[in-house]
Amino acid sequence: MQRRHLIQSLLSSGLLAATGARADAWPSKPIRYVVPFAAGGTTDVLARLITPRLAAALGQTFVVDNRAGAGGVLGADAVAKSPPDGYTLLGSTIATQAINPALNPKIPYNAARDFAPVTMIGATSNVVVVPANSPFKTIGDLLAFARKNPGKLSFSSAGTGTSQHMGGELLKQMAGTFILHIPYRGSGPAVQDVIAGQVNFGIDTLVSTSAHIKSGSLRALAVTAGKRVKGFESIPTLAESGVPGYDVVSWQAVHAPAGTPRETVQRLQTEIAKVLAQPDIRARLEAMGLEPSGMTPDELGAFETAERAKWAKVVKDGAIKVE
Repeated sequence: MQRRHLIQSLLSSGLLAATGARADAWPSKPIRYVVPFAAGGTTDVLARLITPRLAAALGQTFVVDNRAGAGGVLGADAVAKSPPDGYTLLGSTIATQAINPALNPKIPYNAARDFAPVTMIGATSNVVVVPANSPFKTIGDLLAFARKNPGKLSFSSAGTGTSQHMGGELLKQMAGTFILHIPYRGSGPAVQDVIAGQVNFGIDTLVSTSAHIKSGSLRALAVTAGKRVKGFESIPTLAESGVPGYDVVSWQAVHAPAGTPRETVQRLQTEIAKVLAQPDIRARLEAMGLEPSGMTPDELGAFETAERAKWAKVVKDGAIKVE
């Protein structure tokens, strides 16, 4: 009897130990967080804000890996083709998951099939900005010049297929004029060239531009969201500045390669949501014009499916082509 109890005890202990080992196996090495844009842009800023907190919570180093190019396609594709083991994550965006698939069906990954949604970090309005010495004081000024001089104005974006690019294309459609699009390899260099006057204006996120707006090196003409943004209420919307019905926001999320274990995805979502709820992190995000989220993997999956359908219609209706 005692021998049987001993055997059962040993078996139970072994089973529990094995179960615990499986549960605790991840993460056991550094985690790569791929930012598919250049340093200094919105996705990069958010990655460097949240990954130190995630590292502390999970007990492993996070390495931010900037892989810029093709409006986020290069970095997203690198993640899509990575092992689904929880050690490679994508700082995903409206561009990588919704706009690029609609704009270019030949991109090397399938946004719906090749990724496991983890969570939404948050959404932010884009903003139309001009250099501090620009003659344009309002959107009305800018569009009046553009209509009289089609093709003589240029605007920057974080890259072809980004929400900034598509927001500009939608603005051109709704304003009935032509403005030259200049794509960059991320928000960082795009914003710097607006400040330097290399382009007439830029469309970028409040996250990337807020510090420059507050310092006076950029002048904000209008936000692209349908309503004024908390903390930036002095900046009018495009809709109330002569482009009625205009409403575009940019969103930031996290994805893993398809096939990543569900328990790993859920753990990541839980920990990221905790980070986003921390008062100092939330305050910093809101100060940059981003509304924190933290939605579940299933909620993000449903949301991005709707976004892909929305932007596919915009591309089709506007006959927009990859530049």
